[in-house]
Amino acid sequence: MKSNDYPVQSLMYITNRPDTVFTSGKGSWLTDSDGKRYLDFLQGWAVNCLGHCPDVVIEALEVQARKLINPSPAFYNEPMARLANLLVANSCFQKVFFANSGAEANEGAIKLARKWGQLNKSGAYEIITFDHSFHGRTLATMSASGKPGWDTIYAPQVPGFPKADLNDIASVERLITDKTVAVMLEPIQGEGGVIPATREFMQQLRELTRKRNVLLIVDEVQSGYGRAGTLFAYQLSNIEPDIMTLAKGIGAGVPLAALLAREEVCCFVAGDQGGTYNGNPLMTAVGVAVLETLIAPGFLEGVRERGNYLSRELLKLSEERGMEGERGEGLLRALLLGKDNGAEIVEKARLMEPQGLLLNSARPNLLRFMPALNVTIGEIDLMLAMLREVLDSID
Repeated sequence: MKSNDYPVQSLMYITNRPDTVFTSGKGSWLTDSDGKRYLDFLQGWAVNCLGHCPDVVIEALEVQARKLINPSPAFYNEPMARLANLLVANSCFQKVFFANSGAEANEGAIKLARKWGQLNKSGAYEIITFDHSFHGRTLATMSASGKPGWDTIYAPQVPGFPKADLNDIASVERLITDKTVAVMLEPIQGEGGVIPATREFMQQLRELTRKRNVLLIVDEVQSGYGRAGTLFAYQLSNIEPDIMTLAKGIGAGVPLAALLAREEVCCFVAGDQGGTYNGNPLMTAVGVAVLETLIAPGFLEGVRERGNYLSRELLKLSEERGMEGERGEGLLRALLLGKDNGAEIVEKARLMEPQGLLLNSARPNLLRFMPALNVTIGEIDLMLAMLREVLDSID
């Protein structure tokens, strides 16, 4: 990419970006403006669950764009209703509210829980969250997050989010007071370094929250939609939460999110919640196509098989190189490097020739893998071969 060909100076600075400008993508591959191809194991941070430009998404957009794009959220539309019904039929929830991003869905979950607390728990409003968690970039969701340093960037924080330790039920129980309305967690902490909540902890948490009349909210923005090998990660633990949030994979690349809840928890009245683009037919038509693909016979079984394969191969690599193992669920995994060289690996992988490799280092001492759910075994093998080449250049 030549900066003169694609000037970017008008874009507001928010993060360090390489000079690369991507111009096309298909499946597990991206192509930049110089024609160089990259094997993509980021997929938009687990957004592109079916890879780049999947045919089902393209077709859904083309067909729906010729029918109806946005009639206003003041009215029902057919794709909105169809996707809501599909989500309800394939989960433990009865009601759905559509949004545009994970942060917006989580903000809605916080509002819903606090409203429920006003009506049912004498104004209880505190939501216990967890250290190293990530729930979004609004003021409330940043306050809910346990990411180090986020308590000072836009201080003062929104109050009411005491932090517990993941997989430590006693740390949760100590924080519950008469002000507690909910516990909110990611079944797999993605940005925290792919740290799964154990099955035992999730079951203990469900038992504790029921016992104390506290809502259980699962943030499945990253772990949901097949990423963990099941449609939703909470299903791994055989529990039923009260509220769930979805984004990323639900739209396979288009801006779509959802807040799901049990009917008994739904207490919004007119004017409490809304949004200009919420549930618009263009995005929800894509959502229908994506969900129908994921629930088709054999699809999730294939995700589990490829996830198990990636896990085994990462363990082999770890043993070869004296690393510290791997962890995760399904096709959301982390390789524990044993040293803080993740950023160096990511940069060298991107700069490889003739083809680059796109990886992520969510923490300095690990690599995070978020490939398309339909990634092939051959593409996993190629990624591992390229990664070994990068490691050889560093060691």
